[in-house]
Order: sequence, then C-alpha cells, then structure tokens
Amino acid sequence: MWSDAFVSIITPAYKAAAFVGEAIRSAQVQDFADWEMLIVDDGSPDNTAEAVREVAASDQRVKLIRQANSGPAMARQRALDQAKGRYIAFLDSDDYWLPGKLTRQLAFMRERGAAMSYTRFRRISDDGGRVGHLVAVPERLDYRQLLKNTGIATSTVIVDREMTGPFAMTRTYYDDYTLWLGLLKRGLIAHGLQEDLMRYRVVSKSVSRHKLNSAKWVWRTYRDVEGLALPYAIWCFLNYAYRAYRKYAVF
Repeated sequence: MWSDAFVSIITPAYKAAAFVGEAIRSAQVQDFADWEMLIVDDGSPDNTAEAVREVAASDQRVKLIRQANSGPAMARQRALDQAKGRYIAFLDSDDYWLPGKLTRQLAFMRERGAAMSYTRFRRISDDGGRVGHLVAVPERLDYRQLLKNTGIATSTVIVDREMTGPFAMTRTYYDDYTLWLGLLKRGLIAHGLQEDLMRYRVVSKSVSRHKLNSAKWVWRTYRDVEGLALPYAIWCFLNYAYRAYRKYAVF
C-alpha cells in the first residue's frame, strides 16, 4: 500500500539531457518536500541517465530507472509500478513547475474533495526565452466534457490514488489523454486550479507536440480506444479542434 500524503512524481525521459535538470530542480524547490521523483530513462542515446544520476547522488528522493526504449506510456507505467505515494504527480522531462505548485494544488484537492486536478500554465520556447500567454483551463471536467476539450496539460496533473483506486497506463497513441478519460469514465470529476503553476516547453523536434500528430492521436483515441460511434466522434473532434485552435492560436 502507498504512503498517505506522499507524492510520487512520474517523469518519462527520452533524449532529455538538455532539460531534465531543470525539471528536477523545479521539484527540489517546492516547499512541499515529502516526495519521490521516479525518472525513467527510456533508452536515451544521449546523456539523460548521467544527468539524472548526478543529481540522484546528492538527493535520495530522485530515483533513476532505466529501460530499453518502449515509449512514454511504458516509461510512465514503469514508474507507477514503483511509486510509493498516495498522490501521483506527472512532470514531463522538458517541462517544469513553479514554486509552491505541490502545496497549493494538494490543498486545493483536499478542499474540493478532488480525485484529480490540473492547473493553468504557460508555454515556453526551447531555450525558455519566450513565455506565452496564460492558458485558461475549465473549472471542472467530466468524461463527456473531456472528450471535447484540450484543457488538461500532463505536467499539471495530480491524481489521488486513494480516491481513484488503482490505474495503469495504456500503450496507445495518446496515453496521458487515454488515462484521464479512463479515470473520468469511472464517474470522477477533474478539477481545474485557476493558478499558473507550470511551464510547458515547446520543443521543435518533439513528435508528441506536433499539432497534426496530436490531432491524429485524438481521433484514434475516440475510435480505437473509446469506441465512439462515428457521428459522435466527429462532433467531439470538431469541438476539440476548435478549443485547441483557440488555445494555441497565440504563443
């Protein structure tokens, strides 16, 4: 059984040597210190493992896990299999949190009785030199609302496993979105904290952040994973695309 009031941070990492240090530091400067950070090096050909190992040598909360390249879903699952915390926080290796994120979000979840929460955020360029506009998020999302929405950024999410029960990643095209849908399909509600607490790095060579690929993965999630009827899938996709356009029309 996991430890109560303890946070396990799940971080898949592939070719992340340039950014993973900043992600780790953003966890280390949190005023909430009761956490572990499980970083899964997914067969990176660069120095990702070495960068993590160097930090882990002086901070036992940071744990390096290595595996052959299997994709982000299986990297996240590998970390989940070893996570000790009641709360699961997701932080991708090229993103970072702002100070106070964990304290404020955990307090928000307890106040709302939320099983899952997410926050506002801003996008940044590769080098962090450009900071985008504040991305608004819905106050709450249920399963049907999330089918038509882009409101949840992975690196803002915290899940309370005591409230959700056990869950696992699905090895699919859009594993994080599939997980959120799966949790909300249980009848849960995701709550949006209206505070700017994360920086989402737009990495030009990142396949996962290519808009056309993302659109394809959303569509395949509707049809292949969720099994939506074609007319309803089209309706959801049109709503999703409209919200995505409005969300990212301006950097």
